[in-house]
Amino acid sequence: MKKILIIGAGAMGSAFSVPCASNNNEVTLIGTFLENELIAKIKSNNNFHPSLNINLPSKINIQNFDNLKNVTKGIDIIVVAVSSVGIDWVGDEISKFYNEQTPIIVLTKGLSINNDQLITLSEKLELILKKNGHKEINISSVKGPCLASGLANKMRTDTIIANKNVKEAQKIQKIIQTKYYKCEISDDISGVEFSSAIKNLYSMLIGGSQGLSNPSAPEEIQEKFYLNTAASLIHRSISEMVEIVSYYSGREETVYGLAGLGDLYVSVSGGRNSKMGKLLGKGYLYKEAKEQFMKDITVEGAQLALDIGPKLTSNFDKKKFPLLFSILECICENKKLQIVW
Repeated sequence: MKKILIIGAGAMGSAFSVPCASNNNEVTLIGTFLENELIAKIKSNNNFHPSLNINLPSKINIQNFDNLKNVTKGIDIIVVAVSSVGIDWVGDEISKFYNEQTPIIVLTKGLSINNDQLITLSEKLELILKKNGHKEINISSVKGPCLASGLANKMRTDTIIANKNVKEAQKIQKIIQTKYYKCEISDDISGVEFSSAIKNLYSMLIGGSQGLSNPSAPEEIQEKFYLNTAASLIHRSISEMVEIVSYYSGREETVYGLAGLGDLYVSVSGGRNSKMGKLLGKGYLYKEAKEQFMKDITVEGAQLALDIGPKLTSNFDKKKFPLLFSILECICENKKLQIVW
């Protein structure tokens, strides 16, 4: 049995606590400083999580952020499950109690820019810890096609654990893997993180395939016959993803695995990126769609586009990456989503 601390009580962090607890670990789920109200609701209602619509196991220790300093002693694994914009904050907080070489698992998907270079969130977290005086840092990235609600309900789920040191990934695998939650192993942490982040851009694009299939056709015809277009967009999306991930030193086979193609499928089939994409495909401008239909909802792909879009467009050729530029111009410049086929 290991002591696992999960920081971030949103849907994914809370769902991840379920297999950790199933494997007889001592699990503490702690909210960020923005989640005190959420934590209070969960604890006052028999561990019922409103986003997951399920009661979390009673043996999970659920705490608000004010109690962080009281639950860090003897921690064997730290899990980062905050939003991408919270990585700086969580890095500084972990620095206050981090013991050298304690395994850190990063669930968060996204990328960042440091010194005009595009880096993974694991790299960013490592830089923060080093800045705060830590030298020996052990970070793994867990990514893949995992919808939080499915995992919380113990649906069969496969993910991938990436660490530069495969043996470290294997140690984590033994601690968190269950009959319903399985983990592959990889040392391609760059490929895994870039694939899982970039796919959010393309899932928005594929989500718009209905409206992009034939803009002049009636909506009822688009709804019935858009799958040909969706298939074309999936094929072209994967082709571009392979080139992008390879450019950033990731391996091609990683894109075709759980962190790339697998995660893309889940995101397109049902998620916030796909929902935004459908609106964009219907002709809404991004700002209009966000304000009218998804005002208080974080759309990871759109946030990623705004964060790193200019960097991507400066690194790649528009003629070779027409899909990438289509979605970036749509989000970053608030233009109508159009594809130069």
